[in-house]
Amino acid sequence: MKKQVYVGMSADLIHPGHLNIIAHAATLGEVTVGLLTDAAIASYKRLPVMSWEQRKIIAENLKGVERVVPQTTLDYTENLRRYKPDFVVHGDDWRTGVQQRVREQVIATLKEWGGELSEVAYTADISSTKLIEALKEIGTTPGVRRKQLRRLLAAKDMVRIIESHSGLTGRIAESLRVQTPAGVREFDGMWASSLTDSTTRGKPDIEAVDSSSRMVLLNEIMEVTTKPLIYDGDTGGRPEHFVYTVRNLERIGISAVIVEDKEGLKQNSLLGTEVQQTQASIEDFCHKIQLGKKSLVTDEFMIIARIESLIAGRGMNDALTRAEAYLGAGADGIMIHSAKKDPAEVLEFAGAYSSFSDGRPLVAVPSTYNTITETELQDAGFGVVIYANQLLRSAYPAMLKTAESILTNGRSLEADSWCTPVKEMIKLCASVEETLNQISRSK
Repeated sequence: MKKQVYVGMSADLIHPGHLNIIAHAATLGEVTVGLLTDAAIASYKRLPVMSWEQRKIIAENLKGVERVVPQTTLDYTENLRRYKPDFVVHGDDWRTGVQQRVREQVIATLKEWGGELSEVAYTADISSTKLIEALKEIGTTPGVRRKQLRRLLAAKDMVRIIESHSGLTGRIAESLRVQTPAGVREFDGMWASSLTDSTTRGKPDIEAVDSSSRMVLLNEIMEVTTKPLIYDGDTGGRPEHFVYTVRNLERIGISAVIVEDKEGLKQNSLLGTEVQQTQASIEDFCHKIQLGKKSLVTDEFMIIARIESLIAGRGMNDALTRAEAYLGAGADGIMIHSAKKDPAEVLEFAGAYSSFSDGRPLVAVPSTYNTITETELQDAGFGVVIYANQLLRSAYPAMLKTAESILTNGRSLEADSWCTPVKEMIKLCASVEETLNQISRSK
């Protein structure tokens, strides 16, 4: 009977290093590939470019692979105990870094039945992560980007979104990664806020910026990013107009629109009852959702209903009644909004929401109740958190401080200490061009 060999892989982009590992594994016995699921990969780095099903087709057609099975966590333990392989084969590059503890656990588990770890020397000058990052610098397609939000929601317990109001802020959302005790953290996507879009143009947040102007900004952001984007649709306008907005967003590769259940002249929700907040009737808003859903060409684009009952002072029962009705009309998720500094009411809403949501995601925008953590939101049942305006709000005082310093001192020297060096700005925005040049030179 042949020895059993287990190889854990992501297989998002097959390169010679992978083939070397499989070839070595095949010399030891019958090869089973434990193909990491989207959720397993997303637990320590970006969502893979290809879905698990697509990666499975590739892996099971590699020479030397006998079978492909799902590995649902970065930890091998569950699968190893299920299949009890004689050998686990892996590249020796996991002796340090994020997978070092995984390696140690593999060794400990294999000892339970006398299995062995066989490591293959790292293939120099090649890395899936570097190759994928290079490809992402080139860009993506609308179809690939549009479906990413649904994939993220299926793979992660909490999807982290940040506001982007320019190509530059899009680059921050795209590339920023921070090492924390819980692992590497990054933003999963971007929020195209009507508030920040209006503010950058010096206009009030009353839907004064027409949709064509907003599409220009969307294209600028999407040209230099690959992550999914959620569009702030305000009230959506007339139902007949909302249909065209949805079609256009779906066509260019936006993942979702969040539309609020207000009507008339828009007033920013964070003003609460200081201004008149007029909610649409449940029937009218359900009609808008239904028209939007009927207009879709794919099943990838999401229409998320934003409930303003707590903002307008209409209470919890009204908010829950509306949520159930909007889901019944076809909404793909619910955003519950609050202008209070205490998160108690959104947590109360979340507690009741799970009883009728059918697993459709609940979205939080903790602009005012910002003491709450992502972990607390996740524990309460929220699946998406949107940091809706922090980049612009932090940029404004910095720009004001710089301008005041220049006026006060009659020169810019005193502002240098809090300004990014010009060369760093040039390098940030030149990375896409350099990647394209490298590919062009290689042809």
